[in-house]
Amino acid sequence: MLTTILFDLDGTLAPFMQDDFIRVYFRALLGRLVPLGYDGARLQDALWKGVADITANDGASCNRDVFWRRFCRELGEEARSLEPVLQDFYTGEFDQVRQVLREAPDRRPLLEGLRARGYGLVLATNPIFPRAAVETRLGWVGLAASDFDWVTTYENSRFSKPSPAYYRDILARLEVPGESCLMVGNSLSEDMTAAQAGISVYLVTDCIENPGALPIDAYPHGSFCQLEAYLASLPEAKRAGT
Repeated sequence: MLTTILFDLDGTLAPFMQDDFIRVYFRALLGRLVPLGYDGARLQDALWKGVADITANDGASCNRDVFWRRFCRELGEEARSLEPVLQDFYTGEFDQVRQVLREAPDRRPLLEGLRARGYGLVLATNPIFPRAAVETRLGWVGLAASDFDWVTTYENSRFSKPSPAYYRDILARLEVPGESCLMVGNSLSEDMTAAQAGISVYLVTDCIENPGALPIDAYPHGSFCQLEAYLASLPEAKRAGT
């Protein structure tokens, strides 16, 4: 029986396409950092290399440390002084990036309803961003980190999507078996790999990410509205100790 539901954020709870997000995000970020004397192309390259190292993380270090090691290797150790600048950016100008939303839904009623029916909730967003960036994006859809039992960020995670180890780490932290969980996401390559950790999956197709045009019939799938109907049909959860 399901007891815990994991939600992806970008393209799932927050309806936008990743390409749109990347374009507007980098425009805002470089607008903050280039005036500090950094070359825009080098900054962007260093950021992508930091993300690539997070994706390759073997779990020996948290994603935050992995990112900053590579970022400073590319730009020099003095680039570490940008961490508080980025923190300020993610609580300020970053909010402008909400313009990429295709709509501005309020997801709080959905999560409150699931919580009232006994379900544990996890925000399983790819942990390549600091917590401040995650909290800002949650605000775009009427949510907060406190609406979840666990939120993955680059500070508290040692793996990332698409590695099944990312999902196994969540299961270990929550002390729940994979078969009691459902992962909801919009990416075949990143979210559906939860199945390799024994987690059931649901593919949201409104802002689907499927660059390889892979067949989706192997996964339960539908629009977000169809997802809501599916979740509403689930029985009340019976979690351990209840």
